[in-house]
Amino acid sequence: MDSDIRPAGQPSPTEPKPPVRNTDNQKTEPDKTEEVFKTPDEVAAEQTLRDASMATKVSAVAKPKTSKPTSEGWKQKLKLSWPPGKREYIVGGIILVLVASIISFLLVHNNSPKPPPAKAKITKKVVKPTTEPSTLSGLPVALDVNKRTVTGVMIENSIDARPQAGLSQAMVVFEAVAEGGVTRFLALFQDTSPDNVGPVRSARPYYIQWALGFDAGYAHVGGSADGLADIKTWGVRDLDQFANSGSYHRISARAAPHNVYTAISTLNQLEASKGYNGSKFTGFPRKKEAPAKVPTAKTIDLTLSGPIYNVHYDYSAATNSYNRVEGGAPHLDANTNAQISPKVVIAMVIPLSNGVLDATGAYYSNYASIGSGPVSIFQDGTVTTGTWTKADNTSQITFTDASSKPIKLNPGQTWLTAVSLPTKISYAP
Repeated sequence: MDSDIRPAGQPSPTEPKPPVRNTDNQKTEPDKTEEVFKTPDEVAAEQTLRDASMATKVSAVAKPKTSKPTSEGWKQKLKLSWPPGKREYIVGGIILVLVASIISFLLVHNNSPKPPPAKAKITKKVVKPTTEPSTLSGLPVALDVNKRTVTGVMIENSIDARPQAGLSQAMVVFEAVAEGGVTRFLALFQDTSPDNVGPVRSARPYYIQWALGFDAGYAHVGGSADGLADIKTWGVRDLDQFANSGSYHRISARAAPHNVYTAISTLNQLEASKGYNGSKFTGFPRKKEAPAKVPTAKTIDLTLSGPIYNVHYDYSAATNSYNRVEGGAPHLDANTNAQISPKVVIAMVIPLSNGVLDATGAYYSNYASIGSGPVSIFQDGTVTTGTWTKADNTSQITFTDASSKPIKLNPGQTWLTAVSLPTKISYAP
C-alpha cells in the first residue's frame, strides 16, 4: 500500500494531469513547454481576476479627460470636423454675420428715438405780494399803506368854499349840516396824499364820533364849544390848527375864513410828532363790482336843506360810479377839475336837532350819530335798503340788510350823507 494517501478523485503527483476543458467551448492552446493541469476552482478564480482586470481597463478608457484642450487641440478638432476646403468659407461667413449684427445694432440704436433728457428740478420761487386791499377803500395798495395813520380833515361847503381841493382823493367822506343849513364834510385820507386840501373849517361832535370809528387824526380850525370839549374828553387825536399853525397855510385867492389849507403829508408829520402812528379800525366789508344789466337806480336825489346844498347823482355805467351834482352844477375838485364820482353813495337817516345852543351862545346842528336808523345804499346802479348802526364813539358804523347780514360795498370812494326826516331820499331807473 502506498504511503501517499490522496483524496478520492485527485491524480497522483507522478501521474500526468488530464487537460483542462474550456467551459466556453473554445479550444485552449496547450502549453508547449509544460502541460499544467488546474482544478475547476483554480480555473474559476483566474477567470474572476481576468474579468476584474478587463473592467478596470474599460473604465479607464471610458472616463473623460478633465484637462482643458489646448488651442492647438481645438484647431486639430476643427480641422478634423470641417470638410477640407470649406473651413475658410465657414469662418468668413461667421465673421460677416458678426460684423453685420454689430452694424445693425449701431444703426438701430442711433436711429431709435432717444428718451427725453431728465428735467432739471425747478425750485419754484415764492413771489411775495406787493399789494393788498386797503382797509379804508378796499382798493389794492402798497403793503405799507395800511400802516399809515388815517387822517380826517374838516372841509367847508359854503358857496365861498367851492370848488374844494382834495375831496375826490378822499376814500371816505361824511356829509352833514353844520349850522344854518350849510353842509360840511369830514374827508378821510390814507390811500392818497394830496398836497392841497381845504378849505379847512371847525369841528362838530358828530363828525368827531365818525372819525373815532376810524381811529383817525382829526384836522380842524377850532370848533363849537361842545366839539372842542368832546375832543379832550374822548381822547381824540387832535390836529387843531390853533395849536399847530405851522401845519397849515392860508391862500391869498380867498378871504378868511375860507382860505385855510393843508397837505396830507404835512399832517402825517404832525401825527408822527405826536405819536399817532397807524390806525386800528375795522374797514367796511367789500365785494367785487357787479354792475346791474338793468340799473334800477340811475338817478339819486337827496334833499338836505335847500337848493344850494341838495345833492343829485347820475349813474355812469362806463365807470360804475355816481357823478355828483351839487346846487344844480357838477361838483368839481379844484386839484383835478374833475367831477367827484364815488363808487358807493350811502344815505343814512339820522335824527337832527337844529338850532342847538352851545356854551358860547351859538346855535349848531346836532345829529344823534350814536344809535341806528334806516339806510339806503346805492352801488352798481341799484339800491339796497337796510339799517345803519353805531354802538358808541369808537365803534365803526355798520350796515346790515333786512336779514341782518352785512351789506358789502364796492371798492373805491364811499360817500355817506346824513339826512333827516322829513327830508327825502328818491331814485329812479
